[in-house]
Amino acid sequence: MTGGSEMTGSVKGRVLIVAGSDSGGGAGIQADIKAVSALGAFASTAIAALTAQNTTGVYGVVPVDPAFVALQMKVVLEDIGADAVKIGMLANAPVIEAVAAEYEARAVNVPLVLDPVMIAKSGHHLLDPDAVVTLRKRLLPLAEVVTPNLPEAEALTDLPIRDLDDMRRAAELMLSFGPKSVLLKGGHLEDDSLYDLLLTEEGETVFQGKRVHTPHTHGTGCTLSSAIAAGLAQGLGTRDAVARARRYVETAILTAPGLGHGHGPLNHLHTVREFS
Repeated sequence: MTGGSEMTGSVKGRVLIVAGSDSGGGAGIQADIKAVSALGAFASTAIAALTAQNTTGVYGVVPVDPAFVALQMKVVLEDIGADAVKIGMLANAPVIEAVAAEYEARAVNVPLVLDPVMIAKSGHHLLDPDAVVTLRKRLLPLAEVVTPNLPEAEALTDLPIRDLDDMRRAAELMLSFGPKSVLLKGGHLEDDSLYDLLLTEEGETVFQGKRVHTPHTHGTGCTLSSAIAAGLAQGLGTRDAVARARRYVETAILTAPGLGHGHGPLNHLHTVREFS
């Protein structure tokens, strides 16, 4: 834990989110803030990139100057502090280097959830291809848990992933890169049964569920990783934080508001009671 502020009231746990902005509100920083808040924690942010996007695609990306990303982290950590850090879209290698250095300088003992965002659901690249190695070398060793989907895991390991056994091999290789745990998300497998594989030094847990056939899944990865970070910030162990986050995301998908003409956003605020 860093910083000296004491929280009161119903807010428990502080999460610093370092990620890109989604103008459509379904993914990125916007989804992260909603998820962390909906689970009762406090969200602060360091915006690493701006995107012009909606449910149909990403129409532009503007990376933020690496030094300014680091400055956002610095001033938040010095004042508000953090009980967990979530890292999402970082766009390029210089931003990755700046974020890693700032984390090591000011929050190295704070649990880090790394969502290695590379490609949007629309297919638009959100991370420079030549930055994948930098991500693997600089941030994976710092992570409490890394949460790749299958295409991201293939890019990080250079292994093809077609089934649960392939997921195990890829997760084991990623664990050798230094993170304390790997949550490999199996949503890209062509099966009505979904498998998410959590691998730690102590062993594996396979979370199984049924596929929800819906186009309204924009931001599921961002949302899941931020929900996990909220759990860690609130003192949950990794397995319990993952289990709660998966339940939260499943309900958010099932109750999605149906917005947009493409991959629509989730209902992040299903935990919040309506006020009359």
